[in-house]
Amino acid sequence: MLSRLFAPKVTVSAHCDLPCGVYDPAQARIEAESVKAVQEKMAGNDDPHFQARATVIKEQRAELAKHHVSVLWSDYFKPPHFEKYPELHQLVNDTLKALSAAKGSTDPATGQKALDYIAQIDKIFWETKKA
Repeated sequence: MLSRLFAPKVTVSAHCDLPCGVYDPAQARIEAESVKAVQEKMAGNDDPHFQARATVIKEQRAELAKHHVSVLWSDYFKPPHFEKYPELHQLVNDTLKALSAAKGSTDPATGQKALDYIAQIDKIFWETKKA
């Protein structure tokens, strides 16, 4: 009898863990833009203390960008998205690898490459929001 009393009355289905509005590739983009900006500043400053501090910040921001991309991949994108966009798994993998490369590099081109991949994820993300 108690099991019937506490049994769910309504079955709910949701696309996301939370309302979709909490997910946005802009978070990853902002962090990746910071990575590239730090790389550019590092090229113009030879002070070893500045370089050390900039390296720490760049690596932290790259990790945050990787986190945001991973959250999109694991929490937002669902099987119907992967069916419609079969390149999405590889794109996420390429993005994470590009962010790792930027994390370990002072070359702004690596930061730009990560931003280019994030822009592709952003495009797919917003296409899925239209549906």
